[in-house]
Amino acid sequence: MAKHTITLIPGDGIGPEIVAATVSIIEASGVDIEWETHIIGAQALEKFGDTLPEPTIESIKRNKVALKGPLTTPIGKGFTSVNVGLRKALDLYANIRPVKALPNIESRNPELDLVIVRENTEDLYAGLEHVVVPGVVESIKIITEKASTRIAEYAFQYSVANNRKKVTAIHKANIMKLSDGLFLECFYNVSKKYPQIEADDKIVDNACMQLVMRPEQFDVMVMENLYGDIVSDLCAGLIGGLGLAPGSNIGEQGAVFEAVHGSAPDIAGQGVANPTAILMSGIMMLRHLGETDAANRVEKAMMEVFIEGEVRTKDLGGSAKTADFANAIIDKIKLNNR
Repeated sequence: MAKHTITLIPGDGIGPEIVAATVSIIEASGVDIEWETHIIGAQALEKFGDTLPEPTIESIKRNKVALKGPLTTPIGKGFTSVNVGLRKALDLYANIRPVKALPNIESRNPELDLVIVRENTEDLYAGLEHVVVPGVVESIKIITEKASTRIAEYAFQYSVANNRKKVTAIHKANIMKLSDGLFLECFYNVSKKYPQIEADDKIVDNACMQLVMRPEQFDVMVMENLYGDIVSDLCAGLIGGLGLAPGSNIGEQGAVFEAVHGSAPDIAGQGVANPTAILMSGIMMLRHLGETDAANRVEKAMMEVFIEGEVRTKDLGGSAKTADFANAIIDKIKLNNR
């Protein structure tokens, strides 16, 4: 059995609790993992004077894989988003957000199964903004042929590898004819290499309406950074919220698997947080590492706990603590291994 060294970033707020629960479940699957724990964000700023200390970046570059809890980003002031900084530092250009309804969880679309592929490095997220004159701010949107082609390639390759049938590009090329026009042009150029995968496109506002009305028409959706941020949260709402939505950031230098929800400081330390999102990200991580059997065992056990519905955290209408939920899944793994 291969041994893996993985960078572990517990995060802020509820992060350490849900990450600890996920680590215990992953270890119960029998995978041989050595965890290298590092901090980023507010904790790192306090300890090292830097929100993204070099030892953390070096660890991820060396290990190629990280599991990360949620981080706090100040709104309107303070330090810039550490999540964005991490993606830039490691060129994690593809953000993958599967959206799949879980059994026995009330949601608008119990059969939903789609994937958001979000370009992660440019667009308005480049953070190029300045005051032109007092009272006027300019924010610059950057779209390049290189990044647009690369994310389209990833979306089609992902579709082939995961038996997906269609990729839809989301854009606003009717208004932003040059920037989104370039993105769309690159998408269709790439699509020619994958004739077995259907390719189409939708304007972002129409796509949002269609997601609310008929989300089953979508399979894989690829889009620029800002649209991806908004649309992926909309899709999470269709299956019960961000607490049930996993995510990963993939690049050539490594991959970071994360909880996409916030750090929920109001319930931190109470042991009541739902670890499902980061656990599902951990399952994605196991598959990325080639540990398919372990990933399947963890997923099967998690699904069994959801189907039975007896152990639910507070956000899902139950009374189970974080540790209770984790232990229920671990018990299922052990039972299934007999």
